[in-house]
Amino acid sequence: MKRSTATLNEESPIVIDVTVGSPAHRAGILPGDVIVSIDGQRPRDVIEWRWATDVADPTVEVRRHTGEFEIEIPKREGESIGIDVHSAVFDRVRTCDNHCEFCFIHQLPKGMRRSLYLKDDDYRLSFLYGNFTTLTRFTEADLERVIDEHLSPLHVSIHAIDPEARNMMLRNRRGAMSLRWLRALLDAGIEVRGQIVVCPGLNDGDVLERTMLGIADNFADLTSVAVVPLGVSKFNPESRMRPHTMGEARAVLQTVDEWQQIFLTVSGRRMVFAADEYYLLADRTFPVLDTYEGCPMHEDGIGMARTFEAEFNGEVESTTSPVRGFFAAVDGPQRPPANPAAYTGLRAEPVRLTRRSVGPTNSSGITVVTGTLGAAVLTPLVASLGYDNIEILAIENRFFGGNTGVTGLMTGADLSRQLADAPLDRRYLLPDVCLSDDGVFLDGMSVEDLPVPVDIIPTDGHSLRRALEGAR
Repeated sequence: MKRSTATLNEESPIVIDVTVGSPAHRAGILPGDVIVSIDGQRPRDVIEWRWATDVADPTVEVRRHTGEFEIEIPKREGESIGIDVHSAVFDRVRTCDNHCEFCFIHQLPKGMRRSLYLKDDDYRLSFLYGNFTTLTRFTEADLERVIDEHLSPLHVSIHAIDPEARNMMLRNRRGAMSLRWLRALLDAGIEVRGQIVVCPGLNDGDVLERTMLGIADNFADLTSVAVVPLGVSKFNPESRMRPHTMGEARAVLQTVDEWQQIFLTVSGRRMVFAADEYYLLADRTFPVLDTYEGCPMHEDGIGMARTFEAEFNGEVESTTSPVRGFFAAVDGPQRPPANPAAYTGLRAEPVRLTRRSVGPTNSSGITVVTGTLGAAVLTPLVASLGYDNIEILAIENRFFGGNTGVTGLMTGADLSRQLADAPLDRRYLLPDVCLSDDGVFLDGMSVEDLPVPVDIIPTDGHSLRRALEGAR
């Protein structure tokens, strides 16, 4: 059924799509309808929407241009209602009141899509998408809801345990106090995954050591903690923000290694993990896949390279979780989850937009397009195949500049610049992680704007290996 383009400014879910043959379709729900209430209750977000529509025979109050009326939707309990709504949060998203120097939202250039500048600190988006919350705007009512509905896992930004250091990192005097909510969540049995963004000269060195000690003393029941390097774009206005040196990256890895052994001895698990980028910065080999203990923070760059390698070599069936693009929580329509506890805001299926469904029969070879960090991982894998007609094209990110090298932040402008003189008789493979669901890059360009045809493939090792088999 045709999607609605309604953009009403109200705190109710707007129907953007109705599945043909679904209970909602049979009952007469239309794209553009505003769902005022379900069985008398107004859902605040897609989580409450899912619980409300999971029941048998719900009655929805609908507003459309002809007026307001009620529609009973005959359906079985647990059966999908068949409605896609416009957003994951229907009331106002809880925005962030921190002023972190390292926040990537503050490092965006002007003129991008308005939604990309949304800086949230909403525990619901933490649950739904894996966004990190600092808990500085968390309340007793929020804690009660999280416990009652068991919204788990949540993802919490730690950065530092020392009160003064955390206040400084967040530029918020409530920064240190907010960690009391972390303890309360853990006490209630909520799974929490932590993150530390390490800024050279600010929360590395002794501060990072004290943070590890604080986690061991007070938050040892965290599921895992990701230690990730600061990302700096050329638009960063903060003078203290700079990329790591190789020596600093190696020092962080040494700290992580030492504390992994401490946690392993005390609790039988490693707890803290360094992002893949640290190993590339330090020119060190990635740890073996088993040491990542299931890669619970795969999407934060923890064990992603080893997982991709294992997929590429056929050693594992699939990733721990599909790879989503940056800003996934604000790009595109939101589909009500079949099970909110399992919903992560990821694409249900790969992006299918392509300017060529298969490579040309007279192709002179394949070019794999990726970011500079991705190229470091892919180059030895592709070389292991022994094909002489496959090349890796590392796209330099001039749009964001700085140390930006992740594939998910590639833009159409940078791709167009480096593909401008590319031969047309090659097949170009583009990972879907740099695109929104409708095939748009972060800079607003689309795949149709590129100077050469591209095939869009899912961002996992299995998909790349299958695509490259055509080069035999």
